[in-house]
Amino acid sequence: MFEDASTDRSLFGGAMTASFPLRFQDVSSVRQVPDHQEGFADASVDESLIFELLELKNEVADQGSAAWFLQDLTHDQDAERTVVLEQSGVFEAPGLHFMAISKGRQGREAQNVLKVYLEDIRLKDVHTDILNRLIMFRYSNAYLLHKPETLVQIFCNLASRSRRSFLVKVRSIFHTSGNQMVGGGSGTASATNPIRIVVAGDAKTGKSSLIVTAAAVDFPKNVPPVLPPTRLPGDLDHDHYPSTIIDTSSRPENRGRVFEELTRSDAVVLTYACDRDETLDRICTYWLPQLRRLEIKVPVIVVGCMLDKRHDQCSFRLDQVMSPIMQEFREIETCMECSALNKLQVHEVFIYAQKAVLNPTAPLFDQEQQVLRPRCVRALKRIFILCDRDRDGALSDEELNAFQVKCFSLPMQPAEIQGVRMVVQERLPEGVNERGLTLAGFLFLQALFIERGRLETTWTILRKFGYNNEIKLSDDQLPPPLKKYPDQSVELTSEAMEFLKKVFFTFDVDCDGALRSAELEDLFSTAPENPWNEAPYMHAAEKTALGGLSLDGFLSMWALMTLLDPIRTVESLIYIGYGGDPAAAIRVTRRRRLDRKKQQTDRTVYQCFVFGPKGSGKSTLLNSFLGRPFSEEYTPTTSERYAVNVVDQHGGHKRTLVLREILLEGIKDLISKKDALAACDVATFVHDSSSESSWKAANEILLDVASQGEATGYEVPCLIVAAKDDLDHFLTEIQDSTRVSQDLGIEAPIPLSTKLFDMSGIFQKIVRAAEQPHLSIPETSAAKSRKHYHRLVNRTLLVLSVGAAVTVVGLAAYRVYAARKSASSG
Repeated sequence: MFEDASTDRSLFGGAMTASFPLRFQDVSSVRQVPDHQEGFADASVDESLIFELLELKNEVADQGSAAWFLQDLTHDQDAERTVVLEQSGVFEAPGLHFMAISKGRQGREAQNVLKVYLEDIRLKDVHTDILNRLIMFRYSNAYLLHKPETLVQIFCNLASRSRRSFLVKVRSIFHTSGNQMVGGGSGTASATNPIRIVVAGDAKTGKSSLIVTAAAVDFPKNVPPVLPPTRLPGDLDHDHYPSTIIDTSSRPENRGRVFEELTRSDAVVLTYACDRDETLDRICTYWLPQLRRLEIKVPVIVVGCMLDKRHDQCSFRLDQVMSPIMQEFREIETCMECSALNKLQVHEVFIYAQKAVLNPTAPLFDQEQQVLRPRCVRALKRIFILCDRDRDGALSDEELNAFQVKCFSLPMQPAEIQGVRMVVQERLPEGVNERGLTLAGFLFLQALFIERGRLETTWTILRKFGYNNEIKLSDDQLPPPLKKYPDQSVELTSEAMEFLKKVFFTFDVDCDGALRSAELEDLFSTAPENPWNEAPYMHAAEKTALGGLSLDGFLSMWALMTLLDPIRTVESLIYIGYGGDPAAAIRVTRRRRLDRKKQQTDRTVYQCFVFGPKGSGKSTLLNSFLGRPFSEEYTPTTSERYAVNVVDQHGGHKRTLVLREILLEGIKDLISKKDALAACDVATFVHDSSSESSWKAANEILLDVASQGEATGYEVPCLIVAAKDDLDHFLTEIQDSTRVSQDLGIEAPIPLSTKLFDMSGIFQKIVRAAEQPHLSIPETSAAKSRKHYHRLVNRTLLVLSVGAAVTVVGLAAYRVYAARKSASSG
């Protein structure tokens, strides 16, 4: 393979060129690469070629500088063992090295033995080390992929290019002050909202020394017991996100303060002393369980400090000790050991913590099952469908390139696209077809990135399509919270309704006029989860005999969700492919108070509160509304429930009715709230017509609700429902209920029997009452007395005002008369 055709490649915007085989593809086409690096890879054989510009290490001699950088690299990668087999002189063939690393959290069994060719080109004029390395992942003693001469030729070609032109261009890769590297991330965190990393652990485990060394570089001689909040230096801010480190006290009397800081953290660093095993035991028996008791769900980094104090003959193996702990406590992102005294892996502690916050593993990948998490798969499926513009189930070269540009602002070359296809086809044949990259192949690539520790690639893709760390659409992708009065409701617009009808018929694969469970799950497979698999939506709509949702049932469910949680409705619409203006998908109705004045309403969805004592037949009424059979067995309702369906009205009009069953135990709390009745369009009061006690309880609830409406201004039309009409009525039921309805000025009681399927058009009557918001509003005796009093006052004021007017007119007339008489006598 070393005889493969090579070509010149431009590096760092043309600052230099290098010649190497075509099979190496630009890594930046599939993931972000820092500005000071250029990366190329041949995924088919797991080989990487990396060119990196670093600040010149003046303290490192020219002879042996490559070996120094190799050692630094092994520390960065948590390498278990490094063996330098050969080291060349300056400008000679590079050394041949081995090191073993673990990818992510896969454990020792997933370690790879790597072969690394490394060269350091030192440009002292611009204080720069150019570090070049070829990494071969599939190395074994019996299998040599490349001859050393291949890399030597690459590096010699690089070194022989025009050095003067390179020196001018390389300066643009550094900041003008301090010669610090510019990172390639896309973070835009504000300095006013830094990442909070809280360091906790037992006494004398090196917490404060770790923080001071990270912030000040040198190991401190005198460290205070607890440090104030400490900002990390700018060059340690991952992707330009500033970080604040919070030190904590180890004193028992300060535990409350420690717990408070932990609850406010974005990441937690738990420390133990490498020379005291009991402190590591305390991590497992106290600190990690305590984080769970506090319900702290942030990444955890377990760090062994004072590594310099561990005896050389100690047989401690970090992977062996920590593997079972990480299996039990999945919140642990990374385990590592460091030495503040020797400045060994101190900065890496906080870099790992930052990365765990900005690019967390847990939302994307199930470490135990070694698979993408369902929510991640759903989000990536939605992204795939959005990029599949011709809807043929595969990403063509053009579509793949457009996806690449959107996410990383860099196009892919044809050879690079072909390389991606070849990698997928080799590992997952069904991942590629004649039309391009399939969904399975797309998901495979993302899993591959995560498996290799490149979480920032997948997170960049998700964030470019509007997802947050919970893999839900971020707030800026959704309309702002609606500003409305309590007596206004929210409904879907006609545009959104038409979209949903198209969606229904698209996913009704068997064309049976209903969406069965599998079809419904497929519809919501691009949402974080099916929103209707939870209360109050799970059993709220009518189902067909085969358990499917008809079109009316489907639209009713959307109407219910819009009524209760309009922003979630918009979010769900976007997930399933709604491409219009999100704010145009919903509308706010007119105030019901204004509807009463106009004696009409523009609403198409009505909410009816169903009140009544236990055993009155409320639940049976809701069940009949959903077409469910009558049951003789009484099952008390333990939580509020909803039922929604379409009601056909005279003239062919359809309206959506929502019945909300109010628990008897919750009535007192409900009517104690000022706005409790604002969302109610109609209230029904159900009683068992065979039970006098049931009627008295229902009548009492009716008077309480009517009084609350009068007191708050949220009066609602009310209907009395005499349920169980198939049973014998108690003696005075009809007279009592009729008298109450007449006294209150509402419609006569509506008798019905769900057992005999005699519903008396109850649902049409409820809708009709909602359409006439000025009628059937009960007037209590207290309200009548107040009205009568106001009439008397108004009448008295009218008499007084008329009397006063007569008096004024009389006086005016007398003055005129007196004036005329005086004039005639004169």
